[in-house]
Amino acid sequence: MAITLTDSAARRVRSYLEKRGSGIGLRLGIKKTGCSGFAYVINYADEAGPEDIVFEDSGISVVVDPDSLKLIDGTEVDFVKEGLNEAFKFRNPKATSECGCGESFSV
Repeated sequence: MAITLTDSAARRVRSYLEKRGSGIGLRLGIKKTGCSGFAYVINYADEAGPEDIVFEDSGISVVVDPDSLKLIDGTEVDFVKEGLNEAFKFRNPKATSECGCGESFSV
């Protein structure tokens, strides 16, 4: 079981944590919504709860709740800039399809 970050994603998270001045890393989860069934939820992690699973990658903690991990295990998180747009992108091996905008997926 693992969630990984590309170098670009790790740099972005590290930069934002430094600017923010607090936090242990990135919290990644899912919610049932979107045009394909599930959407990624990404936020800063200030702490890990007793049920959370914590992965370390490139010096960044990635915190995931057990229910979300079932659907996103093996996901690689990337941070990309395309022109003026920048966003986190997810490469989820469990996803069987994604919507056109890449914000939601199904398994």
